[in-house]
Amino acid sequence: MFESDFLDFFSRCHPVAVVVLYVPGVLVGLFESLLRVGVSTLTTTLLFMLGFAFWTLAEYWLHRLVFHWQSPTAWGKRLHFLLHGVHHRWPLDRYRLIMPPGASIPLYFGFLGLFLLGFERFGWALHAGFVAGYLFYDLTHFWLHHGVPRSSYGRRLKRNHMLHHFKDSASRFAVSNLVWDRVFGTERETISPKSREPRSC
Repeated sequence: MFESDFLDFFSRCHPVAVVVLYVPGVLVGLFESLLRVGVSTLTTTLLFMLGFAFWTLAEYWLHRLVFHWQSPTAWGKRLHFLLHGVHHRWPLDRYRLIMPPGASIPLYFGFLGLFLLGFERFGWALHAGFVAGYLFYDLTHFWLHHGVPRSSYGRRLKRNHMLHHFKDSASRFAVSNLVWDRVFGTERETISPKSREPRSC
């Protein structure tokens, strides 16, 4: 992707890396909530579940509005390609399915700051759930491209994502679930010839 092998190396990420980085990240949030700031087990659990659910909504809108943002400018098109277009160009590249740590680590701390600023001591558990949702999303995304679903739900989820890649990139933005496309009416094709072009994904 890059002329520089050094830059290309940092644009790739093995799926194990997200587990190594963010399972401890989730545990830190739960530790802080339960043992450091004294939030009860029940409240921590509920906040964790809420944070996880909030990630699924954030995932949908990030994919729809940011990753599929269409810019009329040359620099915007280049930025779009670097953010997400490269994945649509090479959807089977197993090292371009996970956000590289150079981007995900700053986002981890940025969202942590926002959660703590907005929710104070309750932000730890919310953030832990949010990060767990992100972890689930990244691993699900990898599995959808390289795994073999055994359940009917898994097959529907994979079909949904493959249709997004290979039939109509302007629909089916949820990756880890089938909920938000139904809620926001994007589970069906837009029947837009432009949206079917791999280069415009």
